[in-house]
Amino acid sequence: MNKNASRPAKIAGGAALIEDLVAGSRILAAEGVLDAYGHISARSDKRSERFIMSRSRAPALVTAADLMELDADSEPLAGEKRKGFIERYIHGEIYRSRPEVMAVVHSHSPSVIPFGVTKTKLRPVYHMGSFLWSGAPVWDIRRVREDNDVLVRDRPLGAALAQTLGSSACVLMRGHGMTVVGSSVQEAVFRAIYTEMNARLQLQAESLEGPIQFLSDTEGRRSAEANRGTLERPWELWKQKAVRR
Repeated sequence: MNKNASRPAKIAGGAALIEDLVAGSRILAAEGVLDAYGHISARSDKRSERFIMSRSRAPALVTAADLMELDADSEPLAGEKRKGFIERYIHGEIYRSRPEVMAVVHSHSPSVIPFGVTKTKLRPVYHMGSFLWSGAPVWDIRRVREDNDVLVRDRPLGAALAQTLGSSACVLMRGHGMTVVGSSVQEAVFRAIYTEMNARLQLQAESLEGPIQFLSDTEGRRSAEANRGTLERPWELWKQKAVRR
């Protein structure tokens, strides 16, 4: 991480939030959830109707200087000349519909893709994926716009995605990837990483003699709450690994 990078003064976000957002981007790249594509954002802790995310850049390369502030309509503030992500509307419309959400991750996580193109539901197979007890609905862009390029490139598409997400922690996107939300950057990163891992384990379990014994809703809810109280442990580890790269 470039410690000498300065963040633009315009960004309405505390120093800790900026640091976490840069770390989160680097962590997700280091853990294989993001590659050259995908992104993470955080709701501003200074102006709740706005959010912060990187300019269009590979996640592993993001520094504080790359961050930009976007308004409630997912548009850069006046005077911002840098290129933003096409799919920033994913983030803005989720923040609009879910006031409690403080961070959003969109990825093309490979093990998750099969669950968005088949009838098999992604469900929690172990306690680290327990937050999936709330469901992982599949959003198909064709139901909203038949003529499309699979990208969420405007507010109506973002709003439709947010509606499918509903109150869940994760929404799958047919032929595209997933989007997860959290009450903090740390929680959103945790959920993105363990959604990928849970999907990988579920795919492995499908090849063995079943039926699979998924976590019950009660187990999922209680385990998710327990995990929420330990987020600082994996965050410290992931952050140190990402910073060393």
